[in-house]
Amino acid sequence: MKRGKKYIESAKNIEKAKIYESEEGLSLVCSNAKAKFDETVEVHLRMGLDSRHADQQVRGAVVLPNGTGKKVRTLVFAKGDKAEAAKEAGSDFVGAEDLVQKIQQENWFDYDVIIATPDMMGVIGRLGKILGPKGLMPNPKAGTVTMDVAKAVKEAKAGKIEYRLDKTNIIHCPIGKVSFGTEKLSQNFATLLTAIIKAKPAAAKGQYIKSCVVTSTMGPGVKVNPAVKVVSEG
Repeated sequence: MKRGKKYIESAKNIEKAKIYESEEGLSLVCSNAKAKFDETVEVHLRMGLDSRHADQQVRGAVVLPNGTGKKVRTLVFAKGDKAEAAKEAGSDFVGAEDLVQKIQQENWFDYDVIIATPDMMGVIGRLGKILGPKGLMPNPKAGTVTMDVAKAVKEAKAGKIEYRLDKTNIIHCPIGKVSFGTEKLSQNFATLLTAIIKAKPAAAKGQYIKSCVVTSTMGPGVKVNPAVKVVSEG
């Protein structure tokens, strides 16, 4: 892959073989982000797991303390009181069978997160082939299949992100924007890593997190130490 001048210059500031502590690594990512837009900072974790085995899956969600810097549009499938609760919580779209038809017929994707009450999953199941490949299907482990739709909407808009092991045994997650600065990004990083460490499957053997790289949208990756002080709850 041919790299641009800015990328090549930024890469010179990073020691390829070195594993940085998270704060120093995130500081390097911020200082080397040269794009004209506010780049997203991402974490890429290579896991010592085999995604082909059901008992080695890692999937969940966590609310980042400083959000993601992205405006999140929510779509809620619910009826009656739950639909009203979703509207009051500020969901961008709320509906039932009508929205299933809109997605099927119009290929409609003007939303980032789908939340549903359990009774609506039979209806949404028809959209599996459309929503599945885009990672949009609601899932109980991610907290997006729930009776408390109002809470789910508020969490999604506050910066809740989903993490999951992909087919190549890597977890990719955004943790904010370059403009957040090192301190806020470090807090988000620690919160994400703590959640993933707590989600370690019982069947995991050997080294759980093999490597951790942080990067901005257009910048070079920086290897960092994935060890964090576990963030206590409450």
